[in-house]
Amino acid sequence: MGDKANAHPGAAGRATAADHPASVRNVVLVGHSGSGKTTLVEALALTAGAVNRAGRVEDGGTVSDYDEIEHRQQRSVQLSLVPVDWDGYKINILDTPGYADFVGELRAGLRAADAALFVVSASDGVDGSTRMVWEECAAVGMPRAIVITHLESARSDFDEMTRTCAEAFGADDPDAVLPLYLPLHGPQGPDGHAPVTGLIGLLSQRLFDYSSGERKESEPGPEQLPLIEEARNRLIEGIIAESEDETLMDRYLGGEELDFSTLVQDLERAVARGIFFPVLAAAPAAEGAKQGLGTVELLELITGGFPTPLEREVPTVTTPDGKARQVKACDPDGPLVAEVVKTASDPYVGRVSMVRVFSGTLRPDETVHVSGHGLADRGHEDHDVDERIGALSAPFGKQQRALTHAIAGDLACVAKLNRAETGDTLSSKDDPLLMEPWEMPDPLLPLAIQAHSKADEDKLSQGLGRLVAEDPTMRLEQNQDTHQVVLWCLGEAHADVALERLRSRYGVQVDVVPHKVSLRETFADRSAGRGRHVKQSGGHGQYAICAIEVEPLPGGSGIEFVDKVVGGAVPRQFIPSVEKGVRAQAARGVAAGYALIDIRITLLDGKAHSVDSSDAAFQTAGALALREAAVDARIHLLEPVAEVTVLVGDEYVGAVMSDLSGRRGRVVGTEQAGGNRTLVRAEVPEIEIGRYGVDLRSLSHGTARFNRTYARHEPMPAQLAEKIREQAQGNP
Repeated sequence: MGDKANAHPGAAGRATAADHPASVRNVVLVGHSGSGKTTLVEALALTAGAVNRAGRVEDGGTVSDYDEIEHRQQRSVQLSLVPVDWDGYKINILDTPGYADFVGELRAGLRAADAALFVVSASDGVDGSTRMVWEECAAVGMPRAIVITHLESARSDFDEMTRTCAEAFGADDPDAVLPLYLPLHGPQGPDGHAPVTGLIGLLSQRLFDYSSGERKESEPGPEQLPLIEEARNRLIEGIIAESEDETLMDRYLGGEELDFSTLVQDLERAVARGIFFPVLAAAPAAEGAKQGLGTVELLELITGGFPTPLEREVPTVTTPDGKARQVKACDPDGPLVAEVVKTASDPYVGRVSMVRVFSGTLRPDETVHVSGHGLADRGHEDHDVDERIGALSAPFGKQQRALTHAIAGDLACVAKLNRAETGDTLSSKDDPLLMEPWEMPDPLLPLAIQAHSKADEDKLSQGLGRLVAEDPTMRLEQNQDTHQVVLWCLGEAHADVALERLRSRYGVQVDVVPHKVSLRETFADRSAGRGRHVKQSGGHGQYAICAIEVEPLPGGSGIEFVDKVVGGAVPRQFIPSVEKGVRAQAARGVAAGYALIDIRITLLDGKAHSVDSSDAAFQTAGALALREAAVDARIHLLEPVAEVTVLVGDEYVGAVMSDLSGRRGRVVGTEQAGGNRTLVRAEVPEIEIGRYGVDLRSLSHGTARFNRTYARHEPMPAQLAEKIREQAQGNP
């Protein structure tokens, strides 16, 4: 690992196809926006030889890879893959967005990777969202390490930030979060800040100097060794505590000097098992430098300490019809099981899919079976089709290096999968399989849109279809009640990116309009109405009269129609016509244009004409009768109420409950959820929580989560209902 004595990198550079899973490492970078993830990816690519000092591709390309990586991740809104070769290993580096709105991309990165590197800024610290991701990784036992960045900042303090990380990430065992190196500082500048120029290995007791722009190894001076003694002893004790060799602690306490290689091996095993979390430091390369500070150590940690794909279990696999299948973990010769972890559109090559291969080997131009997961509620169609894949490639900036194959454990980009979407499974066409999907966050911010022009209207459906195909965290809704097209997003930034992609990528300009909730109407008390539709205009006329009574029913009853006509006042063949008419009018509403619910309509009497009565006439009479019954009745406007659950840190519970009350919400209970968090349950009108996800994030500093489900419709306050009626009638 990075503290190996006299370690020298072997062949390095741009990644090619891997030939064995043991030579692959898949690592995902996690951290809040601004923590330095993208800069770290650039520094690792430089150190690995994938780019030279000018930031150009080694094979003579003219594209600046630094600029391109930065461009592809502007605003950090998408998952990206940067594969590099280092010391005989292929390292697939997955850079994830730091914005909370793009947690779907983060979850995809966690699914594709076998270990996580948490990037923490020395000047900004650890935020609540990063803590929550750490807990997600801990729940599944994913190996993790921590790298502290921004050490060049005058406010940076490596020791203090290490303690902060131990408190934030080592709740169960702070001694499992310890540094492998201590920073070496150069002379103080005019501002009193001493820049970090190198590292000293706590296990090897070797000095790694980066001040020249290239890593140089040497013996530390006698004055430096006492400075690391306490940290070194604590690190050794932490490694021994997690060791599978129970004799090590006795030997160490007995004064025996433990072998360096034994400590490194135990450290690597503890990291790979996800029970020890080393802390490292890194800084970007200076202009003209060949290596950034700490990048060699990080690459050695990734190759030596992080697990191989062979050590990861394949997620649950079934046949498309649900029969369980056992698939050997990461077997290149096994049945093909691969998963689309990201879908993107390229203006030149069309749809490009980033794929993680869990079993078997994927090859260009072969026909595979695409199985979907049924995200129909989010606008995604089910998939159960065969598709011929295009070329396989390893991306880097705008360039793509062709791959001859992608074995189990590797990642690759696949061209021309026109039906496959994020989360879909690729398998053999002769042996279709389906992987259990990862958890998709529920989009809770509605964005109501309409085409800007007739030309945009013609392209809107196709553009929206492609947009949601790329992003399963987005839900497309065609609301039949409000007649609105609604994109449900994870937050404002997510919504902004969706609109920009519609405009720039698919050429669709849309306007954002106020989002409407599905209100309802009902009768507050019993009422009667008479519908008279009598017209004579030459030839057959129209004649239908009916009398009805309307009464309210309990919530959830819908509309009930009862026939109590006696004596044939309304001929039997026209009674269904009356019912059809009143139901049609109920769907249109009687007060503010919202559908009527929870009423019983009783047909009591009527009149018919032997020649002029008809189905259409009695439908019209039924509608008129219902409208007349509404004239003298109290009509309640009903609003949808949602059951809301908020998982929030104990320090924000009071603020959350107060905010819910201000939204006309009723808190119905709280319960402890562990980890100093509380689950708050409330019932809140949906009209009050359109932007709740955004407001809750601000209220809780990004640490709270909430879910909502429809509960029922209930009467709206009279003042608010009257305002909506006036708006519906066009009054000021």
